[in-house]
Amino acid sequence: MKNTQPSTPSSPSNAISSTPSDDISAAKSPDLSETELRALAKKIKSWGKELGFQKVGISDIDLKDQEANLQTWLDNQYHGEMDYMAKHGMMRARPDQLLPGTLRVISVRMDYLPEEAQFASHLEDKDLAYISRYALGRDYHKVLRKKLKQLGDKIQSEFSDLGFRPFVDSAPILERPLAEKAGLGWTGKHSLLLDKDAGSWFFIGELLIDLPLPTDQAQTAECGQCVACMTICPTQAIVAPYVVDGRRCISYLTIELYGVIPVEFRKAIGNRIYGCDDCQLICPWNRFAETTQESDYQAKDFLQNQSLITLFNWSETTFLKNTEGSPIRRIGHQRWLRNIAVALGNAPSSIDTITALQNKLELSDDEIVNEHIQWALTEQQQNMPINIDRLNKRLINAVKKGLPRDA
Repeated sequence: MKNTQPSTPSSPSNAISSTPSDDISAAKSPDLSETELRALAKKIKSWGKELGFQKVGISDIDLKDQEANLQTWLDNQYHGEMDYMAKHGMMRARPDQLLPGTLRVISVRMDYLPEEAQFASHLEDKDLAYISRYALGRDYHKVLRKKLKQLGDKIQSEFSDLGFRPFVDSAPILERPLAEKAGLGWTGKHSLLLDKDAGSWFFIGELLIDLPLPTDQAQTAECGQCVACMTICPTQAIVAPYVVDGRRCISYLTIELYGVIPVEFRKAIGNRIYGCDDCQLICPWNRFAETTQESDYQAKDFLQNQSLITLFNWSETTFLKNTEGSPIRRIGHQRWLRNIAVALGNAPSSIDTITALQNKLELSDDEIVNEHIQWALTEQQQNMPINIDRLNKRLINAVKKGLPRDA
């Protein structure tokens, strides 16, 4: 699961199975002593580190204390158009209903902060596209799921009757509370998991198993009185500590929302065309985060330092080619253009930007995309006189200073 999008307390459905059967209750667990189980848990953590996980923890499956919060969140319609959140109801808090026979959940952490993240420079230059840093590299689902499957296979090689199943954003399950119980971090007020050493720049995944392994201790929450994440949110999506109204979250608006982005949020989106990192960037704990050692999470050249106009001019064929193996591909070309149109409306006014918007409008027959282009054109044209006036003032000042005789 991406520990990056605070718009949902859980993850989408479409479970992925690594075993022939969806029911592991029939798997015959080996009769192990407590000493043997402790030794196995230690081995599992060692194997996880060898596979590239920065942390591995084990929890039980009791999430009863999460059910009331989940129901309230759903009742408040904070899930927006994410119907899958309500579809499975309280199954999200009951792993043994998702996979009968489950006794423990192994949660893993994998850091993803790329080198040369260039957060400030990209947010500051409104002509550049800002993409949430988790999405600049290879799709984390593929990377994490493969390694979790390898971890399950490793355990199964020693205990052939083991039943297991890996999940990475692939089932109706409350992944963050499970990871918190497993000691991978504590829940911050932005609803993301935080760790003293890694901040929040990491992914999490789970392995459901039918062994009664010893469990780990949860970390102590360390946010204190800090509310930096709440106050910095451009759309004020964090409506209360630990509660995110997904309908206001830029990650939801640019990734999960299929239709028209509400006008009230468009200016706040700025140049963010896929996701948002603001609540993480302001968090003091992220000062201690290390960059990832996983090459798959390094930024792809064609996504880093790209102008909005360059990305806006991608054809659908180019979009599909360039986003192959990337999490960005899931939003499709239509939402890609929609998001960039909003960002272009927020960019500094220029003839090049207006021309790019007008050219796309002439070629596009998509009503949703065109509505956002028209909004962007209006914003650009309204700001053009202001921009020209600034240039005139700059020129006049330069003449007065550099050519005083002829001023």
